[in-house]
Amino acid sequence: MKKLVVTTLAVGSLLAAFAPAAGAATVANSEPTTTHGACQYTETPDEPAARPVPLPPDPQHTPDRGKVAVPVITNQGLLPLTLDRAEAPCTVQSFLHLARHGFFNQTTCHRLTDYPTLKVLQCGDPTATGEGGPGYSFRDELPTDLPPASNPAARIYSRGLVAMANAGPDTNGSQFFLVYGDSTLRPDYTVFGTVGPLGLNTLDRVAAGGIVPEPGGEPTDGAPSRKTNLELVLPLGL
Repeated sequence: MKKLVVTTLAVGSLLAAFAPAAGAATVANSEPTTTHGACQYTETPDEPAARPVPLPPDPQHTPDRGKVAVPVITNQGLLPLTLDRAEAPCTVQSFLHLARHGFFNQTTCHRLTDYPTLKVLQCGDPTATGEGGPGYSFRDELPTDLPPASNPAARIYSRGLVAMANAGPDTNGSQFFLVYGDSTLRPDYTVFGTVGPLGLNTLDRVAAGGIVPEPGGEPTDGAPSRKTNLELVLPLGL
């Protein structure tokens, strides 16, 4: 399977820094199923779902107004999220669909980064390998209002944002990242919500515990030393 890669822009160079889940290739001689609504969620036969889950509902008009509270209970503390339908309607619709089916429950956030320009916790992969996804992909809904960074190709993903990890254009699945410190990235990652104050406290606690580095790697990118499990992800206000 293919890992999703979140990359951070250092001055004049690209630094590979963050790995998530499923891409959107198809098996030869097999036409993947695609929903017929505006979001066009598409099966990824060569990267099947890490847990059984159907394609999301895809009405002709995707709900694109209002916000949805999603309390997340972790073993490290509460992690309340607020999802913004106006910001990324297809992404919010997919996330809520996965949450309703228990896709995120009893999963482990598999990656923490502590680079000067990338400070995120990555979650959403039931396999905790960076390769697991929901068995489908969908299009980007890229932000247009992020603050500029010193590098003209980058933007600031501010502390408290929630965004999708990906493996390139239009390869969103289930993996997402939570920004615990302002991060400099190309604006290639869909922002679909924010973390509440209690959640930021939880993220700070996880970050303060440090990182288990990959073999031969630096302690700036790897599994959190304070193992972080999403126990229950429950959409409210639906």
